[in-house]
Amino acid sequence: MNTLFPIFVKAENLHILIVGGGYVGLEKLTALLGNSPDARVTLVASAIRDEIREMATQYPKLQLIQEPYHALYLSDKDLVIVGTNDKDVNRQVQVDCKARRILVNVADTPALCDFYLSSVVKKGDLKIAISTNGKSPTFAKRFREVLEDILPDSLQETLDNLTAIRNQLKGDFVQKMEKLNEITKVLK
Repeated sequence: MNTLFPIFVKAENLHILIVGGGYVGLEKLTALLGNSPDARVTLVASAIRDEIREMATQYPKLQLIQEPYHALYLSDKDLVIVGTNDKDVNRQVQVDCKARRILVNVADTPALCDFYLSSVVKKGDLKIAISTNGKSPTFAKRFREVLEDILPDSLQETLDNLTAIRNQLKGDFVQKMEKLNEITKVLK
């Protein structure tokens, strides 16, 4: 049973550390900045891919540090994502985060994760996060592709219309919800 509690984080209000500058670091950084381009991110790694260096020219809040990981890099961080190919480093980052009560995700190691990064479907303001409880990121990716294909691009117009209606409704929360439920019945 999947007991994960799904949340959407305002990453632009956090300082996020990514440990790892290889392919996995690139993948996590791309996902993070693709969803939250204003996120403040520090990436630390002994070696940093050219693609990551190119991203740093496009995202002013992305800081690159080409050095081995050290626990000092956890200072003032709110969230940590680890993606190195060194299991000892990955484990050490996780231990250091636990000692500081910082939530951490260690790529491809569910037992060391406080949270998982979901596969995300984006259609305008609509975001749908998909989790397989860490069991199969590949399935989550394929399911995301299916949803992207079947959800219409015009969904943003529907959301904008519902927002306008919601803003014009009178009454308390319950009355507004009842009216919005009535209006959206056609979406079944």
